[in-house]
Amino acid sequence: MKKTLTLIITLLVSIALVFANGSKENTTTESSTNKVLRVAMECGYAPYNWTQPTDANGAVPIADSNDYANGYDVMMAKYIAETMGYDLQIVKLDWDSLVPAVQSGVVDCVIAGQSITSDRLQMADFSSPYYYASIITLVDKDSKYANAKGLSDLAGASCTSQMNTVWYDVCLPQIPDAKILPAQDSAPAMLVALASGRVDLVCTDMPTGQAALVAYPNLKLLDFSGSDDDYKVSQEEINIGISVRKGNTELLNAINDALSHLTVDDFNSMMQDAIAAQPLAN
Repeated sequence: MKKTLTLIITLLVSIALVFANGSKENTTTESSTNKVLRVAMECGYAPYNWTQPTDANGAVPIADSNDYANGYDVMMAKYIAETMGYDLQIVKLDWDSLVPAVQSGVVDCVIAGQSITSDRLQMADFSSPYYYASIITLVDKDSKYANAKGLSDLAGASCTSQMNTVWYDVCLPQIPDAKILPAQDSAPAMLVALASGRVDLVCTDMPTGQAALVAYPNLKLLDFSGSDDDYKVSQEEINIGISVRKGNTELLNAINDALSHLTVDDFNSMMQDAIAAQPLAN
């Protein structure tokens, strides 16, 4: 009788373990089938994107890192992934590695403050704009250029900007007799060059300039918009888009569909939230 009872108990335990293991396997399988949107960015280009040590203000973990990413691009990536029903993975890459990463399929898309230039359109497909940026100039408050009203007042200034951007390639050469120094490899490096006095000015876009004023109160933002003495740029050079691998129309259409539900006012509101949340703003 004892032997029979033991066999029955053993059988019941075995059945329970089978069901328990089966339940765990189903949960794992269900979780592992969740689609993931892999998004690349610098995580060092405030207010578009930056790195921080905690998940404060809705920051997202950076893949293969103990750090977190936040900023306007992260906010947009979260919105798009949620709209598509995907999980989100942020991949931190250098500026010059972003387009190659999407070309090779290492990531699904790049959301990193990229302007939709004709050169980039040859390498990747772009979404409709997710931000409309204007071009501005940053100088020291005590600089002789601090009261400039247009590009002609910046004549002869030493200057730089971030490499492979419309700011460096298109805008700086429009300053009369400008002393253009080598491009900087990142936006933070560009700002350090100005703040340390190595150059008289830098050219960048409005959100980057507004964020810089928080980090460097000694700087002044010059906006020549509306004057005849402003930077001459096309809309494609200042509209900011999301890049995907050429021919990936399914993802591109899904991103554009998500963006179609947002307005310019939504973009501007999100950007102001990003500027307020950047670490140096707190």
